[in-house]
Amino acid sequence: MRMTLEPLPETPLTRHRRLREQGSLDRADLDAILDAGFVCHLGVVVEGRSLVVPTVYGRDERQLYLHGSVASRSLAGGTPVCVTVTHVDGLVLARSVFEHGVNYRSAMIHGEARKVTDPEEKLEGLRRLTEHAAPGQWSYARLPNRRELAATTLLALSLEEASVKIRTGAPDDGDGPDAQLGLWAGTLPLTSAWGTPVPDPLLSPGMPVPGHIARRGGTRHG
Repeated sequence: MRMTLEPLPETPLTRHRRLREQGSLDRADLDAILDAGFVCHLGVVVEGRSLVVPTVYGRDERQLYLHGSVASRSLAGGTPVCVTVTHVDGLVLARSVFEHGVNYRSAMIHGEARKVTDPEEKLEGLRRLTEHAAPGQWSYARLPNRRELAATTLLALSLEEASVKIRTGAPDDGDGPDAQLGLWAGTLPLTSAWGTPVPDPLLSPGMPVPGHIARRGGTRHG
């Protein structure tokens, strides 16, 4: 039996105040947006100044994992943060500039980032982060040693307080006065795909590309 997920809660930070029709409280939409990417932007206040840091991420069912250097001021933990993930699916080209827009999927996650100190959880979080970006790579490459783990900070952020918005479809001015202008209107889709793997020039000649990497050529993440 398939488990029914509870909808995302509405809070003062996640309530959709504008373009409410584009908002979603469906956890499946949140999961799909997170699974379709691997780069997020971490917003945090450090020493009174706002920082927005791009970084890779991974997740489990309850939390998002972010990592970086122990020297990074943005990864101190124990402070409110906002993490965003956005996918641009195309331009919406209307008859008037005012009605132009973007088809997109976005998630904004609020909470207090927790620094992961338990060694087992830290290793598991890094595994999820690696496998999210490059499935199969954790079991293929050398795993981090103690020195490398000590030099790495891992943050965990609950997925409980999240805001999701999705915009799809055609321009909104097809039934208005501007429809009489005789101008073209529609959408210009944007897609991205993995290319052909490029080997390190220092590899031994003839070394084959691992299957888990080769199979991704021409596909999209997630």
